Amino acid sequence: MHDLLFRPASELAALVRSGDISARELVSASLERIEALDGQINAFTHVDAERALATADAIKPGDERPFAGVPIAIKDNQPVEGMPLTFGAELFGDFTPPFDAAFVGRLRAAGFVIVGKTALPEYGILPSTESRRNGPTRNPWDLSRTPGGSSGGAAAAVAAGMLPLAHGNDGGGSIRIPAACCGLVGLKPARGRVSLAPALGDSFLVADGVLTRTVAESAELLDLLAGPELGDATWAAPPSEPFAAAAARGAAGSLSLRVGMSLAPPLTDTEVDPIAERAVRDAAALLQELGHEVEEIVAPPWQVPGLLELFSASFGPAVASTIVFAATIAGREPASADMEKLSWHLWERASQLGSAQFLAAQAQLQALARMFVTAMAEYDVVLTPSLALRPRPIGELFGDNDDPAETFRRSGEFTPFTAIANVTGQPAISLPLAHGDDGLPVGVHFFGRPADEATLLALGAQLEAARPWVGRRPDLVAA
Repeated sequence: MHDLLFRPASELAALVRSGDISARELVSASLERIEALDGQINAFTHVDAERALATADAIKPGDERPFAGVPIAIKDNQPVEGMPLTFGAELFGDFTPPFDAAFVGRLRAAGFVIVGKTALPEYGILPSTESRRNGPTRNPWDLSRTPGGSSGGAAAAVAAGMLPLAHGNDGGGSIRIPAACCGLVGLKPARGRVSLAPALGDSFLVADGVLTRTVAESAELLDLLAGPELGDATWAAPPSEPFAAAAARGAAGSLSLRVGMSLAPPLTDTEVDPIAERAVRDAAALLQELGHEVEEIVAPPWQVPGLLELFSASFGPAVASTIVFAATIAGREPASADMEKLSWHLWERASQLGSAQFLAAQAQLQALARMFVTAMAEYDVVLTPSLALRPRPIGELFGDNDDPAETFRRSGEFTPFTAIANVTGQPAISLPLAHGDDGLPVGVHFFGRPADEATLLALGAQLEAARPWVGRRPDLVAA
């Protein structure tokens, strides 16, 4: 039972289907792991053991749903009927929505059992999962380090074997950053691939997805979650084949891709840690061994002065809109005492930004996105580090530190490569191809062409077959 939750989700569902294990036993194993480890890791904001076990009891052998009986958790910034929705923020109080997000409905229909909600930094702002409301979430590989953010609770839960996989979402790297910190696969789907219904018709920056241990699982879950819901404003073009088929093809056969590689971060004054640089160069060498053409990009298109400030002009108002939602629920205007210093800083900046300035910044970002995608079009994929620095110590990137602007700047130095894909809407993936001398995982990062998750998944599966990572576990859970 100790090893059970490290097995692939589809394999676990097959065990339930065959009657080799009951759904209750599987969900109980997850709940027991959460009880045993979450006191150290703090990955969950809410655990709903009673309803999870009741749902599991209704699942019988022979259930043909693809993931019947498999436990999963939802990041605490998406609605699940009957569970608190807090965004890691005190202003939300005990708000409990009476409905599911559309993708949650798809997970339930596929047989997943939702065991609870996972932690994030307040309003999902930072790449470190620490909040005044819930405290810090810790990396199972090193409890003094962050598991990344903002989907840090999800990543920590999967890395610790509390769950086989977990939901996350990504508005600036929030799936890929914790995947890199915790040794997982983190795919940000293309813009419009996974519906944001019923809350939104679309989003310029944010995409929902999952954190997994294998590329195959990421592909299977994308097949499940992909596709529009009635009323969506925009959506991505459907793939020519199932994503799982693309991953299987990559694992089994040969690929021949043109790969661009860059170690130059978008924030030009940012240093790249030698461990991250070595991981990218090793990945490039492996790609060449596998028959791919790799070319180093001398002048990457993303080195644009003022890029962080321009991104903030879009990201800040997105945060502010969530604060407005929280204030509406609370029935009063937001105040500085309601939130961490960084949240208040972004709220004040967004409040001072005129509508014309906001629309102008959006137009500039869209123009930059077109330029980035055009410049990268000669490559099938582009390879960069996932992170510029090693997972940061707990407390360094806390939103309630005294200098919030400095905290936000330092968060950009930690994660300069990821937000570009949110601006362009391209799919992007972090793969745990390496392990550092410091004992922590090292992710490498690939941009795909617009709406082309299939190539990323095929390549990821090929790399996973060449350099398997699934057997690596933190010492905390390896015994």
